[in-house]
Amino acid sequence: MFTIRIFIFLSLALMLVAAPAAKYTDTLQPGKAALLSAGPLAFGPEGILFVGDPMGASIFALDTADTKPGKAAPVNITGISDKIAALLGTTGDQILINDLAVNPISKRAYISVARGRGPDAAPVVVRTDASGKLETLSLDNIRHSRVALPNAPAPDAKDRRNQPLRLEAITDLSFVDGNVIVAGLSNEEFASNLRSIPFPFKEASAGTSVEIYHGQHGRFETNSPVRTFTTWEVANQPHLLAAYTCTPLVKFPLADLKPGKKITGVTIAELGNRNRPLDMIIYKKGGANYILMNNSSRGVMKMPADKLESFTSITAQTEKQGVPYETLEGWKGVEQLDRYDEGNALMLVRQEGGSADLQSVALP
Repeated sequence: MFTIRIFIFLSLALMLVAAPAAKYTDTLQPGKAALLSAGPLAFGPEGILFVGDPMGASIFALDTADTKPGKAAPVNITGISDKIAALLGTTGDQILINDLAVNPISKRAYISVARGRGPDAAPVVVRTDASGKLETLSLDNIRHSRVALPNAPAPDAKDRRNQPLRLEAITDLSFVDGNVIVAGLSNEEFASNLRSIPFPFKEASAGTSVEIYHGQHGRFETNSPVRTFTTWEVANQPHLLAAYTCTPLVKFPLADLKPGKKITGVTIAELGNRNRPLDMIIYKKGGANYILMNNSSRGVMKMPADKLESFTSITAQTEKQGVPYETLEGWKGVEQLDRYDEGNALMLVRQEGGSADLQSVALP
């Protein structure tokens, strides 16, 4: 009997050792992912796609089941906006492309789309490969999870231009070290907000209220949301680099993103007014690191990412100051931008005729 017990104990021990570690996807449940809108996108581990749903004031984690390793083959898909419209049974003027994200495993591109215009627009996620094959990611029965933002702007709240504030509840997001970092607006008095939400999801906190000094405007601001951000080490400490409309570049230590706290970022650049930053990536080339940022009206900017701690905080009114940049000639109409692989970017380029192309391009 003693020998049998020893055998059973050893067998169970071997089974526990051999059992694979729990996966993030194991925490997701099948069912309909009831998004009200499909906005900012970001990939996490195991092919999990995080989708910001501003109108639903929620973040969804979707199991794409897209985990077969792929190579970053050259991409040049002309008229992809029209092809997406045809896939969805409509015309190009009835879709709005909201974001682009590259699956780092498969190298497939994922695009969040609104089919239709106005409050009744349907959320859609479309994916494609280098060959141009398009398909929708079905949301009707997909392994997923959802977390709600507790203090998003009310659905009927409007800004001074009479636009819904709920649209800016989520302006950008990223998966960083087991957390989903979310930028956007809250319904608090100091509305600009950054959240760090642990994944797998349980609940989201009220987030961190953020304040910046806007050199173009010559004042501190608390109600303008971060438009795009990335994460980077500054002086060997992990930071969030955030860009705002008109166009301050600001750094925040990630360690400061604590629920209920109010923090002031360090403005290290003013990059020009009448402009909205759209996307921002960091890459390495020739032994140096660079920031690449596309904009609504100031083209694509290339900036150094090394030694950002050497730039002092901007605390007085100024037009342009701080981190230097160059505007890349020939990079026109870039509406969406993401890292493709170590040497290339993937971008959605709007042509003069109105249609958009999906193109890969060597990082400059």
